[in-house]
Amino acid sequence: MTTNHLLEIKNYGQSIWMDNLSRDIIQSGELKDMVENKGICGITSNPAIFEKAIAGNAIYDADIEAGIKAKLPTYKIYESLAFKDIRDACDILRPVYDATEGLDGYVSIEVPPTIAHDTEATINEARRYYQEIGRENVMIKIPGTSSGLPAVEQVIADGINVNVTLLFSVESYINTAWAYIRGLEKRVQEGKEINKLSSVASFFLSRIDSNIDGKIDAKLAKGVDDITQEAKLKTIKGKVAIANAKIAYQEYKKIINDERWKALAAKGANVQRLLWASTSTKDPSYSDVMYVDELVGPETVNTLPPVTIEACADHCNAASRIETNVDEAYQLISSLKDPDINIDINKVMDELLVDGIDKFVKPFQSLMNSLENKVKQLSPV
Repeated sequence: MTTNHLLEIKNYGQSIWMDNLSRDIIQSGELKDMVENKGICGITSNPAIFEKAIAGNAIYDADIEAGIKAKLPTYKIYESLAFKDIRDACDILRPVYDATEGLDGYVSIEVPPTIAHDTEATINEARRYYQEIGRENVMIKIPGTSSGLPAVEQVIADGINVNVTLLFSVESYINTAWAYIRGLEKRVQEGKEINKLSSVASFFLSRIDSNIDGKIDAKLAKGVDDITQEAKLKTIKGKVAIANAKIAYQEYKKIINDERWKALAAKGANVQRLLWASTSTKDPSYSDVMYVDELVGPETVNTLPPVTIEACADHCNAASRIETNVDEAYQLISSLKDPDINIDINKVMDELLVDGIDKFVKPFQSLMNSLENKVKQLSPV
């Protein structure tokens, strides 16, 4: 019998969630099997995932036709499709939610990416999504933008589970953690319970290396002054994202040792776990599971697309490595300031956030367009 290495990772305190959702895997029983037998204990979705699931898939046609008969606008038809999938996935994962007392078993759905910079709209949509989906184990995704974090704070204060997404910089993670804490503190002040709330901070990985590797390749293609500079540039390729994540985990440890957090923990608050996202390796010369193997550790989540789930089940090398080579991680990030390397990591993180929102907005708009065309095709003449 072959070993499923995903199951071994659980022994080190990390939960594996899947970054994928479609009606096909719900109705075929595939999702149920992955949850019951293969170690998957949560689901994340985003507009790109829903575009892939819904566009051109006849499995949704009957519900689209029902929406047409009900004279729903296209956006509401989309919601009816997405909310049903989320509810059904929540029901499949409910036993995990119950067994882990709310640690795992969540299904994430993102508020419309078009409102990423609108705090009030984000709060209103998060409340509405949570209410209409009507499942305790749904988690509302909110981008960690400067406008998104006040929304995170309020939505947590409202008692809604939140997945804060599109975090790239360590600073953005720290800001996210304190938004969560402030939201919990508001609930305490209002005399409300906090022990049933959960949140994750989705810290992105491969996109960081893709961006920085591209800058390094451009510098090398242009030509370098000497072999030392070339060696310095090559040394950091494919290593910045993991170093950045290990530093973020050190900040997590500081935060949970802060007196403000300890006061909330004493009242039953759950830690906001770091969730490693964007974990499929983009460069084929790198290990296809490097963003899993290098970041296993307690009180973390790793969300993997199906291809990485298969690869990891087959050949992940499970061990707690989140706190190995931490000094080297700090040194590597610091080395980006070296004149021979000269990469502004803060600028990179800003670029990635803008690009990340765009990567959600475009598929969302594309989905709306393809759904509009499907509505026209299915509408009675």
